[in-house]
Amino acid sequence: MEEEIKPLNPIALDLGPLQVHWYGLIIGAGVLLALYLAVREAERRGLSKDTFVDLILFAVPIAIICARIYYVLFEWDYYSQHPGEIIKVWHGGIAIHGALIGSVATAVVFARIKKVSFWKLADIAAPSLLLGQAIGRWGNFINQEAHGGEVSRAFLENLLLPDFIINQMYINGSYYHPTFLYESVWNIVGVVILVLLRKANLRQGELFLAYVIWYSVGRFFIERLRTDSLMLTETLRMAQVISIALIVIAAVLIIFRRTRGYADKRYLES
Repeated sequence: MEEEIKPLNPIALDLGPLQVHWYGLIIGAGVLLALYLAVREAERRGLSKDTFVDLILFAVPIAIICARIYYVLFEWDYYSQHPGEIIKVWHGGIAIHGALIGSVATAVVFARIKKVSFWKLADIAAPSLLLGQAIGRWGNFINQEAHGGEVSRAFLENLLLPDFIINQMYINGSYYHPTFLYESVWNIVGVVILVLLRKANLRQGELFLAYVIWYSVGRFFIERLRTDSLMLTETLRMAQVISIALIVIAAVLIIFRRTRGYADKRYLES
C-alpha cells in the first residue's frame, strides 16, 4: 500500500486565536531581502540608505492592496458571493501585475515629493523587484496554488526535483506542473542578468525597462501552463495580454526616450 502523501502545513505558528501563515512569512522575507539589495545599491549610487526604507513603507501596503483589488475584480463572481474572503490575503490571491501598478504609482509620487529621479529609483530597484517575486512564488508553493496542468510523477522526477516539491505538487489525487518553480527560477536568472547589466552602464531607465521585458517574456510562456489564470475573456488570459502590452510599452519607451534625449544619463553616472 502506497504511503499517503500529506501536503505541507500552511500555518507556521498556531498560537490559538493567532495563526501565522507561511505565505505571509515568505512574502515578508522576499520584501526584506529585496530591500537589503536595493539599499546597498542606493548607497553606491549616492542616495541615502533611508530612501528605499521610506519608499517601501508606502509601496508595500499599497502594492498589496492593489494586488488584491486586481485579483478580486477578475474573480468577482466568487468574491461577490463570499465577501468575507476578500480581506483574507493569506489564503492567496495576490496578482503580481496589480502589485506592480501600485508600487510603480507609489514610486512616481514618492520621487516627485523627494525630488529624486523616478528612473534612478526604478533602475536601482529592478533586481530587487525580481528577487522579491522569485521568493514570493514559494508562498504559492506552500498554498498549493498557481500550479500548472496535470503531469505524472515520473515527469516531475525527470526534472530532478527533490521529493518535498514533488509531494507538494500532489493535489487531490494528481500531480501538477510546478509553475511557481518555473517562474521563481526564471526570476532568479533575471536578477543575475540585471546585476550584471549594471556594469554595462545602460542609459537611465533601461535597467528597469529590461526588468519589465524579462519578467513579461517569462510570465507569458509560463502562464500558458497554469490552470488558475485570471481570464479577460473565455480564451484570453489576462496575464498574457498584460505581458505582451508591457513588452511593447517598454520597448517603445526605450526608443522614445533615446530619440528624444530623455535617456542621455547613464546608470553609473546618475
